[in-house]
Amino acid sequence: MFFEMDYAKEIARLKKEKNAVILAHYYQRPEIQDVADYVGDSLGLSQQAAQTDADMIVFAGVHFMAETAKILNPAKKVVLPDLNAGCSLADSCPASLFEPFVKAHPDHVVITYINCSAEIKALSDIVCTSSNALKIVNSVPKETPIIFAPDKNLGNYIMSQTGREMLLWDGSCIVHEAFSMDKLLNLHQEHPEAVIIAHPESETHILKTAQYIGSTAGMINYVKQHSDKKFIVGTEAGILHEMQKEVPGTELIPLPSKENNTCACSECAYMKVNTMQKLYDCLLNETPEIHVDEKIMDRALLPIERMLELSK
Repeated sequence: MFFEMDYAKEIARLKKEKNAVILAHYYQRPEIQDVADYVGDSLGLSQQAAQTDADMIVFAGVHFMAETAKILNPAKKVVLPDLNAGCSLADSCPASLFEPFVKAHPDHVVITYINCSAEIKALSDIVCTSSNALKIVNSVPKETPIIFAPDKNLGNYIMSQTGREMLLWDGSCIVHEAFSMDKLLNLHQEHPEAVIIAHPESETHILKTAQYIGSTAGMINYVKQHSDKKFIVGTEAGILHEMQKEVPGTELIPLPSKENNTCACSECAYMKVNTMQKLYDCLLNETPEIHVDEKIMDRALLPIERMLELSK
């Protein structure tokens, strides 16, 4: 007789038994978001990781997020349901190329977007997220030159908002670069009353169409404040689960990608490799565990702590 496990029930049991906390990103599968103790964007997840009293952190997200949690909690066990949960943006900035780039510009303050490896964070002065990037950049004296990495689209957006010239690394997120302008125009013709909201990792031509640009948490808050409107949502489609829970009567339309003709959305394959079974196995076996070299961890902690301090 086939036995179908109630993963949600078993995950709740194991979590209590092991004094574990599950942190999940908005782009995770809906069922994973529903069993998490906290669902948020990169800033919120970092803040939660920094203050948890759990013995084990189960990070339902991608590798760089779990690394950040480990850097903030070197004595705690941090596990990730699937080590293949990577990030195209983080991959676009290898430390072997970024280190000589930084050394070639010794007078620059290095600000890195949190979507990067621990090695890249260790080469940085301050880390930022899309929630606090403008504040972090504005905290640097105007006469001080800045390197911004790895996301060129977020970097260009920051420059347009602050008037600061920055030296940008040529990296990007495949999901946010995949949005189709043609499909957006067609959607807006079908829904001319819809408000376009977009994540700043999107390309400039998409951002120029948006009435609101912000982080995942910022987009959810904006929709909550304007729940009487209809929205075209320009970020990874996983956000729609939490967003719809916050505004159940509001119509939310995901912005499609150029390549995806099978569903009207844009999804991150890396975020979706985590499943309920992998989450259960991860809790049960306390593996795969995240390890970060101690020297890298020590160097990466300072720029992360600077970010958290500036974000209070």
